[in-house]
Amino acid sequence: MVDSPRTGDGEYRVIGLDPGSRCTGYGLVAERSGVASLLEAGTIRPNADDALSDRLGTIFAGLIEIIARHAPQEAAVEDVFVSRNSSSALKLGQARGAVLVACSHTGLPTHTYEPSVIKKNLVGQGRANKDQVAFMVERILGVSGAKWSRDCSDALAAAVSHLNARRLSSRVRPYTG
Repeated sequence: MVDSPRTGDGEYRVIGLDPGSRCTGYGLVAERSGVASLLEAGTIRPNADDALSDRLGTIFAGLIEIIARHAPQEAAVEDVFVSRNSSSALKLGQARGAVLVACSHTGLPTHTYEPSVIKKNLVGQGRANKDQVAFMVERILGVSGAKWSRDCSDALAAAVSHLNARRLSSRVRPYTG
């Protein structure tokens, strides 16, 4: 379980997740005094020859271990991209379900974002390509020349985008009329 909204040193941790049945990207980002930094990034890659149920179990177990190790305060999950292939879309949705259940199982508050919202938040336009998003993630996290997979880069983008949205919402007061 996640105990407190902040770590003792004023650091706020978010895990970004890019679900996939063959490869799930994750990225952990910490923010302290408005500055984001990379904690860890990688992928969970179940055995492609395993049954789908076993691959989903691998994703679930892998995320439980990562969440326990880093104790993020929130999760940011990229929404499912609708594919032309209905079978692929169903598998992707099931992988997303495994990710959401792992977050729920650990008590981690979870926020979901459309890919276009993440892109707009980081690059300024919702149709940005993956290279532009990866470039901005590297700049924001102060990491140059990273050799992340696309899944990992997308997960980090979700985490950074969530931190931006969180910071903005904390500064904007709702109109009470």
